[in-house]
Amino acid sequence: MADGPQLSTGQRDTAADSRDVELLERVAGGDREAFRELYAGYYHAVLRFIYRITGQLESAQEGVNDVMLVVWRSCSRFERKSKVATWIMGIAYRKGLKLLSNSKRWDERFKAGTIEEWNEPSAPDGELSNRGDLRDLLEHGMRQLPPKQRAVVELTYFYGYSYEEIANIVDCPVNTVKTRMFHARASLKMLLPGLGRDDLL
Repeated sequence: MADGPQLSTGQRDTAADSRDVELLERVAGGDREAFRELYAGYYHAVLRFIYRITGQLESAQEGVNDVMLVVWRSCSRFERKSKVATWIMGIAYRKGLKLLSNSKRWDERFKAGTIEEWNEPSAPDGELSNRGDLRDLLEHGMRQLPPKQRAVVELTYFYGYSYEEIANIVDCPVNTVKTRMFHARASLKMLLPGLGRDDLL
């Protein structure tokens, strides 16, 4: 017997955004418990995204705090022109680029780090090697892309944002997002033959 009506992805997204808006309104009123809930809800997503841009886990951890400080200070000015998640990821994108430009340790080789904290558990036994190898290949390929291309790939394939939402996050025209994706996929196909396919990404 069914437990009840199943929500569509759009309905779930709308419900989540409504909850985020409610939390922002409470944070604007100085509600620290609401801020802790919002912080916990976005910590891993923001951490992974900034890590993808900077390649430095320490910078990414610092970036999360910077992003959430902006959220705390600016939540009363949120105009609901986008989802709360899109607004927060836009702040994360700008902070990530700023951290990257200020980092004296950055080089074009994009120093690798560990992301075990947010990796999904690997499949057991036979699937472990294939999935693990694919993840390693993808990580290697992503490290070779310029930061703005990495961000577009990350937001598309790992966060599920549309090109229109990504354009809002990175503050550029939709066609620019498409161009970055085109070049990113072309680079991945050159670096890792077969990896640029939709089913693998």
